[in-house]
Formats: sequence, C-alpha cells, structure tokens
Amino acid sequence: MLNLTGVLKRLVIGRAMRSEELGETLLPKRLALPIFASDPLSSVAYATQEILLVLTLGGLAYLHFTPWIAAAVVALMTVVVLSYRQVVHAYPSGGGSYEVVSTNLGPSAGLVVAASLLVDYVMTVAVSVASGVDNIISALPSLADHRVLLALGFVAILTAINLRGVRESGRTFAAPTYLFIGGVLIMVGTGLIRYLLGDAPVAESAAYGITPDPSEQNLTGLALLMLVLRAFSSGCTALTGVEAISNGVPAFRKPKSKNAASTMASMGIIAVVMFVGVTTLAIVSKVHITADSCRLTGLGGDCENFTQKTVIAQLASSVFGGDNSIGFYFIQAATALVLILAANTAFNGFPLLSSILAQHRYLPRQLHNRGDRLAFSNGILALAIVAGALLWTYKADVTSLIHLYILGVFTSFTLSQLGMVRHWNRALRAEPDPATRRRHQSARVVNALGACVTGLVLVIVLITKFTEGAWLAVLAAIVLWVMMRGIRRHYDHTSAELAVEDPRAELVPPSRVLAVVLVSTIHKPTLRALSYARAFKPDQLEALTVAVDKGETQDLERRWQDLDVNVPLKVLASPYREITKPVVEYVKGMRRESPRDVVAVFIPEYVVGHWWENLLHNQSALWLKSRLLFTPGVMVTSVPWQLTSAAHADHPAARAPGSVRRGEPAAGHGSDTPARRV
Repeated sequence: MLNLTGVLKRLVIGRAMRSEELGETLLPKRLALPIFASDPLSSVAYATQEILLVLTLGGLAYLHFTPWIAAAVVALMTVVVLSYRQVVHAYPSGGGSYEVVSTNLGPSAGLVVAASLLVDYVMTVAVSVASGVDNIISALPSLADHRVLLALGFVAILTAINLRGVRESGRTFAAPTYLFIGGVLIMVGTGLIRYLLGDAPVAESAAYGITPDPSEQNLTGLALLMLVLRAFSSGCTALTGVEAISNGVPAFRKPKSKNAASTMASMGIIAVVMFVGVTTLAIVSKVHITADSCRLTGLGGDCENFTQKTVIAQLASSVFGGDNSIGFYFIQAATALVLILAANTAFNGFPLLSSILAQHRYLPRQLHNRGDRLAFSNGILALAIVAGALLWTYKADVTSLIHLYILGVFTSFTLSQLGMVRHWNRALRAEPDPATRRRHQSARVVNALGACVTGLVLVIVLITKFTEGAWLAVLAAIVLWVMMRGIRRHYDHTSAELAVEDPRAELVPPSRVLAVVLVSTIHKPTLRALSYARAFKPDQLEALTVAVDKGETQDLERRWQDLDVNVPLKVLASPYREITKPVVEYVKGMRRESPRDVVAVFIPEYVVGHWWENLLHNQSALWLKSRLLFTPGVMVTSVPWQLTSAAHADHPAARAPGSVRRGEPAAGHGSDTPARRV
C-alpha cells in the first residue's frame, strides 16, 4: 500500500536533494532580483496610494504635497540602497543588518534588529498578499466576500513553492516580476506620452470630490506638518524589503558580494523609476482616493457598498481605454501576481535570518536545519503560520495591516547604518594606505547620512503610526527580543551544565546496575525485554508489576512460577488503581538505598503500522516512561516488538512521531497492557 503522505510530499516539494547539491541552488542575478527584490519592486503598486490616502484626509486641497513627498521617498531610497551596498561588501556572510549591528554595537542591539526584521517579514507577507487580493477584487468585484480565503490560499501556495527550494521559487517568480516591471513601465510611458501630446489620461475618480475628515479640516502649522509627515511615513512602504539582498548574499553565485551589490543597484534604479512614474501619472490623471468611500462626493449611489479601485487599477483603466481593455487586465493580473509573490522576499529573508539566529542559539536549533530541498523548511512553515493568522485576524484588510508595517524596517536601517559608521571608524584606524582611507571615508559619509535620515524617518513613523496600530508591532518585537534572550540563556546554561570538566570522573562506572523489567502479562514482548535485560548482565535483575486487578495478578504470579525464568517477580500494591506512581516510587526507593547504583528500567513495547491503530490503545506506559526520565540515576530502555502491520509497512520511517506506542495489549488479554498493570 502506497504511503499517501509521502506521495503528496514528493508531488508538492519534489525529490529530496543531497547536501552536496547545495551549490546547484546558488542564484544568478536574473533570478536573484525577483527572489530578493520582489517586495520593494512591487511596493510601487501601493506606495503612491498610501500617500494619497493620508493626504485626502484633509480633502483635495492637500494633494499638491504629493510630488514633494514622493521626492523625499526617492531620496531616502537612494540613500538606503547606497548604504546597503556598503553592507553587502563589508559583511558578505549573509547576516545583513543583524550581523552588522551585533558586530559593531553589541549582541543586545543586534537582537533588536533581528526582532524588528522578523516581525516586519511577517508583515511583508500579510500586507503583500492582502494588497494582491485587493487588486484581484478591483478587477473581479464579485470575489470581495472571499477575501480572507483567497489570501490564505495564496499563502499556502507560496509556502509550497518555497519548500521546493530557493532556485525553484526563483524560476517560478521571475516571469511575473519581469512582466510587472515591463507592464508598469509601458503604462507609465504611454500615459506620459499622451500627456505630452495633449491627450492626458483621466482617472475614473477624477470627477469625484472628497469631503475632508472632520478631524482634519483647515489644517495649519503643526497639524499640517503632521499630516504631511504621516503621508511621508506611509509612502516609505516603498522601502520595505530593501535589506533582503544583504541577508541573502550567500545564495548568490560567485563573486557573491559583487553580484549582490549589482542586484541591489538594479533593484534601486527600477524601483525609483517605477515609483516616480506611477506617482507622476497619478497626479496627471487626477486620481482621487480615500479610505472611506462615503467621503467621496458625486458617486450618485450607495457609498457604503461602493468599492474603490486601487490607484494602479485606475491608472491602467485611464491609460489603456477602460476596464475592459486588454492592458487593464494585464496590469491588474501582473500587479496582483507580483504583490502576492512579493511575499517571497520574506519567505527567503525570514528563514535565512532565523537560521542564523538559531545557529547563534537565540532561536530553536530546528530552524537551522535544511529540509529535503535544502531550504530552511521550519522557518518557512513558521512564517506561513504566523502570517496566515494575521490575515485571518485582520480579515486581509490592507488599511488595517499597513499600520503595523515598516516600523521594523527603519529600526534595522538606522542601527545597521550606525554600525557601519563604527565599522569604518575601526577600519580607518588600522588602514595606512591613503587611497583606501579615502574610500573608507566616503563610505562612512554615506552610512552616516543613511543613519541620520533613516533615524529621522524612524521617529516620524513611530510618532505617526504608533497610536494607529504600530504599538502592536513594537510590542511583538519586544516580546520576541525577550524570548530570544531567554532561549540563549537556556542554551548557555545547558552547555555549561553538560560541559565535561574531568573526563576521568565522568567515566567512573556505577557500583552496581540494578535492572527492572516491567511486566503486565507473559507474552512475546515481555520475554524479549527479559532476554535483553539479561544480556546486559546486571548485578540484580527483577520483574515488576502493579496489582490493579487481584485476580489477574494472581494469574500472572502463577504463570510466572510455571515459566521458571529464575527472575523474581515483584508485585506492587495499588489500592487506588494507580500505575505510574507506585512504579516511580519503587524505583526512587531503590536509588535512595544505594545512590551510587544505577537502575535500568526495561519497558516492552510494540510498534503498529497504521495511524488508526494508535487510537485503539492507551498510552499510560508513555506517561510512566516520561516520569522515569526525570528521576536521576535511572536509565530507561524501550524494547520494541514489531507487529505484522508495522513489519509490512511500505515506509515505516515516514510515520508521524507517536506511532510507536509503549506497553500495548497482549494476545488473549483484550485491552490489558503493560502500562495498565506495569
């Protein structure tokens, strides 16, 4: 009988790869760009929209700030990209901001960056998928009621693709990313050419007015500044994922640093061109969009049930001739697809960073393990579960999720640039060559500027978004930071406790070995356990049972005498029908009488071959074993007996943990088990 789970796993993930094949998974630049840069490239689909949504809180009067805010975002992106090119060359091992900060500012600051980035990677998946679903709904409004289901389905698909390995995901995502880039550039180019020729495209929302939000009317002075700063912080979503390339340097082909830096530059140039183009086209075509449809004037219908198209959808419609044009559907399909695939930046960054943190003992070590396809599968699954929970909780609503976003990115930006400044200071102290010193000084200026600018943006983002939901992201990062510190302390304490100080003292044998075989009845598993215990030639050997049922116990004693095995049978009284407590107390008593002795407990068990067989048997012996493991000086040995179903299983190794059950029924004794009367 075929193992269905194994077959499905191979269909979804593919064949397992040998460790030596890791080199085959390294990426050329053409695949690395869509894998590591899909998030910042795709963010142009909603970064302009986020700026407009904030500015229109005050009505249409404040839209003239749009080009200035966009220019500030472009300047910031340029500084950040140049700064991270320095990181790629200086720290090519793949730690990115975490490694830079840990090395130069200390482990605690490094953990701040790590916690911030892990939270932001989760938000990247949630926001990207939710935004992609929004664009699908813009083209197909009938799907609006299935928003959450669509979002969760896309997360599941992304998870499956990434479990197949980095190179596989790159091949899958390359075409949609390049189609999106090409489609946006064609749309922007066509729209701007029409504008220069006097036939400017007009958005469908251009005729709508916008009623100012009651709390945002007639803004002046500080209130106006805060509105502009809020719009700027929302527009900074265009920078999310910029640092992912610095985390993924080891995944590039050689020369790794050079290829990563080139990819970083390409990503920056393409992202800036697209962002500027989309923003310019939105201004030219007079896109009017607001968070609350009922603040739009001139709708002439039910505002509460009116679904506004996204900015990118309105631009495509106005440039290519309406909602039924081929260009409109192409842009919507490409945008929706690339926004969903933009989550792949996090699906690569999160597992890589988690692996490094696990290697440094700040996260469970399982996150450092590679799966069948040499991807960090546990990290991929963890990211999918948490992001899916967020999408479910917030009903896949971009506006709700966006407030928790980008805070972590600018925390890592700021601290990593400060770390790079210290890195160059240290390098300058040790560098005598004038030409090299000039290069280091130029690099230090770039990173110092980056630290100042991103630090200012971090303060702005924190002030403008904290009360709108960003406090949750801050709280999550703090909890994660505390948790990682606790995990590290646990691993450190464990290592110190297990360290060998005097090997000769640890190798001193015990005075005696006292062996105990747990018995419920006389059957093949019991006799095998008894024979196995004898093979160890212990100083003392006895069988042990618990008297739960008087008649059965007397029958067992009689059969034991008839068996004539020359091993005494010890019967423990249990007036309250307990099993675990009498055995544990008896074993502890053996240890108290002679602390230098070792007690070896042998538990007969049998192995079943089908999952449903596990449901038919109790697991009291499993509880007994877990209790004995906490008793110092006690060694617990399971002696398995494979039933026919287990022996004939096609893939016994593929069964889930727990398919081995301890102390199961003896032939002819119904549901009695060694665990019941052990």
